[in-house]
Amino acid sequence: MKKTALLLSLCLAAMAWAEDKPNAKAKKPAKQPRIEVCFVLDTTGSMSGLINGAKQKIWAIANMMISGKPKPEIHIGLIGYRDRGDAYVTKTFPLSNDIDDIYDKLMAFKAGGGGDTPESVNQALHEAVHKMEWSANDDVLKVIFLVGDAPPHMDYKQDIKYQVTCQQAAKANIIINTIQCGKMASTTPVWKEIAAKAEGKFNQILQDGGVLAMTTPFDKDIAACNIALGKTVTAYGGSRLRALTATKVTNASRATRESAADRLAFLDKSKESEKSAAEVISGGGDLINLIANKKLDLKDVEEKKLPEKIRKMKPKEREAYFKKQVEDRKKIQADLAVLLKKRDAFIAKKNAELKKEGKLTGFDGRVQDLIRSQAAPKGIAY
Repeated sequence: MKKTALLLSLCLAAMAWAEDKPNAKAKKPAKQPRIEVCFVLDTTGSMSGLINGAKQKIWAIANMMISGKPKPEIHIGLIGYRDRGDAYVTKTFPLSNDIDDIYDKLMAFKAGGGGDTPESVNQALHEAVHKMEWSANDDVLKVIFLVGDAPPHMDYKQDIKYQVTCQQAAKANIIINTIQCGKMASTTPVWKEIAAKAEGKFNQILQDGGVLAMTTPFDKDIAACNIALGKTVTAYGGSRLRALTATKVTNASRATRESAADRLAFLDKSKESEKSAAEVISGGGDLINLIANKKLDLKDVEEKKLPEKIRKMKPKEREAYFKKQVEDRKKIQADLAVLLKKRDAFIAKKNAELKKEGKLTGFDGRVQDLIRSQAAPKGIAY
């Protein structure tokens, strides 16, 4: 009896010690949620307004998506489609977390061709389901937005019909939402059927996309920060990566004030932790970000991966240059963080007013509403 009591006392003491000991049984951090979205856009001539609106609002949509709690990882894919006989039938860009690169692809889309209906919706939708490299994890929110104004060709041979593709999407837990631009009567029932068959929602918007420009009192100062930050980027890597980095910096400098602000807000929210330095471009290729986040030491910088003008610097001159770039960026980003916080608050208030007035009914408003509602079952709150 005494032995039993002694053993019990020792066990209880051990349990108490384990509970008091720091991190005795630390829980593994929860896995970051993930959202994968593919935009399938009709790029024929009648869709010029929507295409321009999508270019204007892609960063606002990305910024909204990454604002979820817990913060999700964002991957976006893109398909532009026309019809057989046009300059192209589809242009497909798989899911990527390099949103700067996806933005670059979107900016290259020009509305053209068409002039008749229907369009190659079937092929575009099939590629969206089968060529995006979707995650196999059912916890991931996987969403397609089919956006267009004309119905699919149903007379093409060697074409997989949307009914089959919708069944395949549903089996893979891929939601298909449809957004009809304009009021073409032959499109409406098909768009509704596609959404219904793939667990999605149907929405109808104005032919031009109905997006609203969002200006704030902070945009001018944020735009200045955007230009200044671009000057702190040092392209680093192989020649192809350095060229891509330079293109991203150029595109960022040419963005509208609204897009530039939404882009910087997205990048700020994307950083690994509150203490991390936000990226100035997505997808890597920026030496200053690597140094600022202590992912690369100055002594380990490879000369062959640097731009030619920096290779010509003497070692001490180069080191001083890098340190100044890091410090300059740190100061700009500190000022920017304050501006972005004020802008977020201003936009939240403005959006609440617009929603109350029933004015958030354009392309971006519908997309954001659908993502909010469809992310909830995956444990992501907005």
